[in-house]
Formats: sequence, structure tokens, C-alpha cells
Amino acid sequence: MAKLEVNVDHVATVRQARLGREPDPVTAAALAELAGAEGIIVHLREDRRHIQDRDLRILRRTVQTRLNLEMAATPEMLAMAAEVKPDLVTLVPEKREELTTEGGLDVAGQKEFLQDYVRRLKEAGLTVSLFVDPDPRQLDAAKGVGAAWVELHTGDYAEATSEAEAQRLFDQLLDGARHARSLGLRVKCGHGLNYTNIKRFRGRPEFEEFSIGHSIISRAVLVGMERAVREMVALIS
Repeated sequence: MAKLEVNVDHVATVRQARLGREPDPVTAAALAELAGAEGIIVHLREDRRHIQDRDLRILRRTVQTRLNLEMAATPEMLAMAAEVKPDLVTLVPEKREELTTEGGLDVAGQKEFLQDYVRRLKEAGLTVSLFVDPDPRQLDAAKGVGAAWVELHTGDYAEATSEAEAQRLFDQLLDGARHARSLGLRVKCGHGLNYTNIKRFRGRPEFEEFSIGHSIISRAVLVGMERAVREMVALIS
């Protein structure tokens, strides 16, 4: 059965709007786990726009399922990951000016650098995932640099403006997942998934896990964290 990882970044976004203490992403993570989430995701950005170092360190002590740290491939983040030791490190592209991650990592275009970076993460005892587009060239490169997982970027699918376009992009994701699995990579997917567009993924064995944040946090504002997570768990089960 597919698993759900919940990204709690945007709980911290609300907190940072006032530079205060609430709402606390650590509390949100605990509620998500109680509601059936099987992993918690945070993206520690260079500019610390939402998740702070304090959040990551406390989450490492309190998360009972699996802690997935999204981060850019920088020396600062390598040191942080080696210190905190999350259960999974997901390398993502990062630009200061973007509102959210805009696409997959260009693994093929920086293969030598990423091979060394992944090696150093693995030497620190960490398991590595790469956030990539469902492109066979990028998936081959992900395998080549030593990743254990790939997270397929579903943003284009989520932004489709017609059913025909959504189906075409979903088929690309299916093909990408099958190709990744044929290489021995484990496969999750995420970005822009919500309570409606997730339905195409139900019952598809190609995808082991789903990484979802914004949609769940948005719904949680209206119905509460536990209900929002339970509803998503039910949709992917």
C-alpha cells in the first residue's frame, strides 16, 4: 500500500509571517503522524524562509516515523545533514527568487559533482533521494550517481489545464516510474498533488510514496490537521 509523507513547511510559513512561535511545525508533524502519515518532510532552505534549524533538530528527536530532509546540494547543507542524520535526504534544486521548487534537479548536467556529493552523504550514513523530472536521461543519471530513491516531479501534471493534458503527463510519470524501478530505484512522487489530482495514482504499484504538503496544510486550516491527513491517507490507500 502506498505511503504518505507530509511536508510541514507551510506551517512554518505562517509562523514566520509574524516571526513568532506559532503555529509550530513540530506539533503539526506529531498530529500528522497520529493521523496516519508515515513520514514527515521539511525543506531547510538557504534563506530559512520557513523551516528553521531549531525545527529540524527538534523534529529529529520527535518524529516517530521517518524524517525526510529536502535540501540543496551545498556544503552548509551537507554539514547539517551529517549532524542531524535524517532518515532520508532529498536533494532538490533551489533558487532564492522562486516561490516553490520549480522543477527537477538536472542530475545529468552535473553528474560528476552530484556523484561526489552523494558519496559524501552516504559516507555520513545517509540514504539519498533525488527530486527529478520523469525523464529517462535524468533517471539513468540518478542511478549513476548513487541515489537509492527518486522523487518524480509532478508539478507539470498538477498544473494541467485539460483532462487530456493531465492524462498525457500522468502517462509520462508512469513511464518514468517504471523506468526508475527497472534500474533498481525506489520511487515516490510529489509537488502540487491535491485531493483531486491524486485520484489517478490510486492503486498504481509504480509509486511507493507520495510527498504532499501545501494541499494538506491548506485543508488543515479549515478542518484541522488530523482530519486533513486522514482524508489524504484514505485517498491514496
